[in-house]
Order: sequence, then structure tokens, then C-alpha cells
Amino acid sequence: MSAPRTLSAGEVRAAVPMGAAVDAVREAFRELANGRFTQPNRLVFGDDAQAVLVMSAHHQPSGSAVVKTIGLVLDRVPAILGTLVWTDRDGQLVADASTVTTLRTGAVAGVATDLLAPPDARRLTLLGAGAQAADQVRAVLAVREIRELTVFNRDRAKAEALVTGLAAEFPWLSGRVAASAEEAVGQAQIVCCATSSSTPLFDAAALPGRVHVNAIGSFRPSMRELPPELLQAASAVVVDQLEAAVEEAGEIIHALDTGLLERAAIRELGPALADPPDRTGRTVFKSVGVAAQDWAIARLLAARIRAVTA
Repeated sequence: MSAPRTLSAGEVRAAVPMGAAVDAVREAFRELANGRFTQPNRLVFGDDAQAVLVMSAHHQPSGSAVVKTIGLVLDRVPAILGTLVWTDRDGQLVADASTVTTLRTGAVAGVATDLLAPPDARRLTLLGAGAQAADQVRAVLAVREIRELTVFNRDRAKAEALVTGLAAEFPWLSGRVAASAEEAVGQAQIVCCATSSSTPLFDAAALPGRVHVNAIGSFRPSMRELPPELLQAASAVVVDQLEAAVEEAGEIIHALDTGLLERAAIRELGPALADPPDRTGRTVFKSVGVAAQDWAIARLLAARIRAVTA
């Protein structure tokens, strides 16, 4: 039997719209909370600038599994290259891992936004204009009726290009580029951070009193997108998985080490879906990414591709 071909980025995009990805990832986190996954810790080889990551998850009830290997080079375009392999009783599927990664990272921000952000939120701020940025916006738009988008990026030209592209995709969206991160977050109702910064992107004082903040860019202990005061004062701090966050999320590690945040105050996304936290004031979702998210997208992708080719 010949090896399965690798589905391209375009094929993945065509098969998995963002709204469906958000629903699939939400259900995967419910399954994770119910103990239905075997999910080893992520393997990371290399350093913050150049690394190889290996992630895997096995869903016990279905017997299906996913393994993803990616190479990450932050100053390369594209920064992420890799392969995802899905296996179940009907065979295997191989797909472009970079697209699956941006989809599932956007989707988990959508799940968290739906859980924690004000229901009437209309203003979104995006910090960062790299590979993950557009899917952060698409995911938030899948769960909230956003009308205003503000983008800040150190390279203003990249921010402007992103705003132009998203305006073409979502004609009702009013977009602008901010001169600073503090200006960008000042009137936000939802903030998405998608950078590889090693220092907080803004002062907590720059945020409105009621806002939800997603942080998905930092994934190593040396990286920090969020100010520690935000974590200290937030009405809810939610992470994708506590074990992963306390080992990999620089913001969480720093806040715990300095006593600004107690481990008991951190909630995992799966249980929080069943017992929603208070979403008044400022809320935070921090994600480093877990393999159950990849499984969710891969399962959906396999089902849709097989339905078309049957």
C-alpha cells in the first residue's frame, strides 16, 4: 500500500472552516477534562529562536491518535514547517502541520473568548502580525460580532498588510493600525497577543477595567507577553493545561515564582467549560498549545476529506 500523500495548506483550509474548528477544539477540551486522552508532555529540542517540537495525543474511546512534528525558526518565513499524521481504524491521513497549528491555536482562542469575553464585545485588538495573527482574528469573529479591529506590530508595514487582508475577507470590519501597544489596548474589549516577546507587551494600567486577554505567542519559560499585574488582579486566569503552563508559559512561571499568582487560582479550560468562571473585570487565557487541539482539527479534517473522496 502506498503512503498517503500530504494534504496541502490550501486543502486543510478548504476542509476546516474556523467556526467548525472552534467547535471541534471545544469538544476536545471537554474530552480532555474527562480523562479520555493519553497526552505526553511536548518534546522540545533547541532554543527559543530555533526548535523542533514533537506532540502526540491518543483518544482512548475511539482509538485514534495524532502525532505532529514541527520545526520552528522565528526569523524564517514561514516560521513553522512540519507534518501531522492522523491514525485511526480506517487508516492514516498526513497534513501540513503549519496550517493545522495556526487553525487550532486560533480555535482555542475562540473557545476561550466565547467563555470569558463580554458577550457584547465589538472591539478587538491584536498585538502581533505574524503567522498566527490572522487566525486569532478569524476565531474571535467566529464567536463575537466584532466591528472594530486595532493592530499593533513593531513592523508597521506588516500590520498594515494584515489589516488590508482582513478587511478584504471581512468587509464589515473597520481596521486600523496603532502606534503603540498601549494605544492599541486602551479601548479594547478583547485583546489577542500573538508574539514571541520576552518582555510584557503593555502595562496592565493601559487596559480597560473590563477586557478579556488571550495570549498564545509565548511557549517557552523565557517568553512573556503579559504583565504580571494583569495575572495578579484578573477575575479569572485560565490555561489550556496546567501542567504544560507551569513548565512552558513564561508569564505563568514568573507570576507563580514572584508570588503574584497562586497555582490554585489557575483554572484549566476543559473544567472551566463545565463550570464557567466569573467573567467580570479582566479575564486572561494563556495557551502554550496541547496535542488534543491537533487531534480535534485532524479528526475533523479526516472526516471531511474522506467524505469527499469516498
